[in-house]
Amino acid sequence: MHELSITQSVVDAVRERLPDTPIASIQLEIGKLSGIVADSVRFCFELVVDGTPLEGARLDIDEPGGRAHCACCDTEFELEDSILLCPCGSADVAVLAGQQLRITSVEVV
Repeated sequence: MHELSITQSVVDAVRERLPDTPIASIQLEIGKLSGIVADSVRFCFELVVDGTPLEGARLDIDEPGGRAHCACCDTEFELEDSILLCPCGSADVAVLAGQQLRITSVEVV
């Protein structure tokens, strides 16, 4: 379960920037193609923040879909999973979005 270490890294990053500051909420963006299970991050978050200034903070997660560009037919299209095939059938695609993991905002108390 790599989500536990990812969640710990998110909490560590927030605590490093805002040491001993009570946090009301954290907003994450986890792309659908990132391989990270958002529900697992939610579960791990409660474990990781226990006993820290982030205890009781709300975790909000946005899960934007993937986008790719096909070199064969020169179109951009949406990806719902990690099967990198263009609707035209080509596998010559470049992922443009959907693999991100980022902290988009932190709200302090």
